Amino acid sequence: MAIASINPATGETLQVFEPLSSEALDQKLAHAFATFHSYRKTSFAERAQWLNNAARILEDSKQEYGRIMTVEMGKTLKSAVAEAEKCAWACRYYAENGERHLADEAIATNASRSFVCYQPIGPVLAVMPWNFPFWQVFRFAVPALMAGNVGLLKHSSNVPQCALAIEDILRRAGFPDGAFQTLLIGASQTASVLADDRVAAATLTGSEPAGRSVAAQCGDRIKKSVLELGGSDPFIVMPSADLDEAISTGVKARTINNGQSCIAAKRFIVAGSIYGDFERRFVETMKALQVGDPMAPGTDVGPLATSAIREELHAQVEHAVAFGARLLLGGRMIGGRGYFYEPTVLAGLPRESDVFREELFGPVAMLFRARDAAEAIELANDSPFGLGSSVWTRDTAEQSRFIDEIQAGAVFVNGMVASDPRLPFGGVKRSGYGRELGVFGIREFVNVKTVWCK
Repeated sequence: MAIASINPATGETLQVFEPLSSEALDQKLAHAFATFHSYRKTSFAERAQWLNNAARILEDSKQEYGRIMTVEMGKTLKSAVAEAEKCAWACRYYAENGERHLADEAIATNASRSFVCYQPIGPVLAVMPWNFPFWQVFRFAVPALMAGNVGLLKHSSNVPQCALAIEDILRRAGFPDGAFQTLLIGASQTASVLADDRVAAATLTGSEPAGRSVAAQCGDRIKKSVLELGGSDPFIVMPSADLDEAISTGVKARTINNGQSCIAAKRFIVAGSIYGDFERRFVETMKALQVGDPMAPGTDVGPLATSAIREELHAQVEHAVAFGARLLLGGRMIGGRGYFYEPTVLAGLPRESDVFREELFGPVAMLFRARDAAEAIELANDSPFGLGSSVWTRDTAEQSRFIDEIQAGAVFVNGMVASDPRLPFGGVKRSGYGRELGVFGIREFVNVKTVWCK
């Protein structure tokens, strides 16, 4: 099946690519395996230089790369340009800190010398999603390459131009041919790559079903895997919060990337004493958002990435309303060209509804009333997901309680959840396992080798 690049703002097919044949795919795997044995011997200084080169390329051409992202998956141009800049930040972070993160660590034992060293393991397959088509790839590729591994990218089938652009950036930056290769293949071909003994490990960011599939295949082959799956992040607002900042940040946190982010705030849990004011002002702010052409500077919300994603989101909204949720705003697909959806607010969805425990991928917020901090935590944790969370309170005792009791890979206090090259990123429960970014991310795909000398 051909791989098509379709503009979600217009529905226009931009370009069609033929997937790799079995023979061509095998050649790329052989090339990656052979390249690893020489690449792993390159120095940290060389790899850092190549990463710094990649950062300059990204920054110099951020408008061009932003445009590619926007036309392929619909994010606003301003956010796409910022994504390219963030990728450059990750390159520079690991160029500056990668060697230190992987330095030998002496450990005192009865040996004359004993230490732990970190060594690369080989080609790593990355199965990546479309919603942050550059950032998701770079946050894997940069630490993996800095550690001495080589990368193989199976990107989402609706962003092939992004996938090829990333390979070109890293090649132009100076990385050896074969150190990072894009595999234009369909989902049906991914299993053969995972099964290949030349592939040492895999990382996936994406849906729960895709994560289960990759985890099962890696488990069958006894290969390391890292999964970053869905999220239904709580955004908790308590009476002591700065309500103005919480509302403006909450709307941004729900609609960032057109609402298509695993760490977008999705469930707004608000203390009863301030709930009425929060609901009214939150709806007003959502209603004021500009929906339209993602290339236009004034656009806040662009289209959803595909027609199927929009239809699935609309079905979830209709199901929620049928189950008793109050529709406060939106709830409709916008007619005409493209895959646009109205900013939508639902309130009071019963916990017995299936939608209560599902991830809504689009500009749809769910509001809930909580009696106190205890009920807010109970609501927050009543989810199969545990990726990020945001809590708004100026009470230090409440802050400590939320940090301790919320089941998530991250808690942001009086701020919006965001990924940062300096901090580990990942989740618990059905949001996945393992970590990306920071010191923990660069150590995921290495051999933690114990050395003992008499």
